Amino acid sequence: MSAVSVTEAGVRPLLADAVELARRALLELEPSGVGEHIGVSSEDEAAATHRFEATLPGYRGWQWAVVVAAAPGDDRVTVSESALLPGPDALVAPDFVPWDQRVRPGDLGPGDLLPPTANDPRLVPGYVLNGDPAVDEVARDIGLGRPRVLSLEGREEAAERWFGEFGPDAEMARAAPSTCGLCGFYLPLAGAMRAAFGVCGNAMGADGRVVHNRYGCGAHSDTELPAGGGSARYEAYDDAAVEIVTIAPAKVESGAAEQAGAGPVAAQVESAGAESVGVESVDAPPVAADLGDTALATAESAVAQSTAAEPACVEPGAAETGAAPAADADAAPASAPVAEGESIAADGSAVAPALTPGEAEKAAEPGPWS
Repeated sequence: MSAVSVTEAGVRPLLADAVELARRALLELEPSGVGEHIGVSSEDEAAATHRFEATLPGYRGWQWAVVVAAAPGDDRVTVSESALLPGPDALVAPDFVPWDQRVRPGDLGPGDLLPPTANDPRLVPGYVLNGDPAVDEVARDIGLGRPRVLSLEGREEAAERWFGEFGPDAEMARAAPSTCGLCGFYLPLAGAMRAAFGVCGNAMGADGRVVHNRYGCGAHSDTELPAGGGSARYEAYDDAAVEIVTIAPAKVESGAAEQAGAGPVAAQVESAGAESVGVESVDAPPVAADLGDTALATAESAVAQSTAAEPACVEPGAAETGAAPAADADAAPASAPVAEGESIAADGSAVAPALTPGEAEKAAEPGPWS
């Protein structure tokens, strides 16, 4: 940092010109820490102070000061003293604070001694009436009580400290179900502080702490858990519960039965709710229950209608001419036994079962009579 030498008005020329003399005096003291000459100022008629920049590590902004002197009328200058002083922009330590004022709450450790200050306003002699009923009862009995007790000012300071973390305005107190003054774990203090403060005796709460009687927490002696198991705050949730839903069985429509390969007879019997006789249904399962008279009559009527509309077997020539097939003279009588796979018509005669698509193609092929 470069410096500009400044000479104040009123400095004797003999003293102002003693710059090199002041520098040599500093170099004898600190050979490597002296910088540029900053200026000179007058102390009085016989003395002046020369200032030099300090280049020592850690002393940014500090200045060397050398006082030179010469008696009035004398032409010889001498060095009176030198010192390292902080400048306007120097880094300096904070103001000194006595040790008893530097000690803060929490600094006291095992073995440390911290006596009260002289004439501490927080303490008064034990025989002085201070407004505390527990003390005033024995205050007149000199030598029977404590030598010194809390004054009114000392109790007020303590109450202000205790009113913070464990006071009625704390977040814990605002969410509590009740107050400490109504809690079974609350131990009231004696004396004048009894009206507002006590000690918590619950290990799960503010155990051993001085609390306000309007403070509170969730460990109050009258706290009750909500009904149900699980957490005290939330109801239990059964993640293994299932909901049983009944689904109706699917019904086979008549059109679906025809597409699956069953003939119209099977579709009519299925829609009537009766067991199909002589015709196998592809999708619908067979009905195993015994049909009543009404269901049997309905099935027989449906089979008869289907037989009249669709002949079971058509000769090749009859399909072209449109003539109905001739009746078979050797047909079985009405009372003849019914073979397996045949149906019973309305007149009691046996009806051949409906042909499947494969059987119909085979029957359409020309036989020996064509």
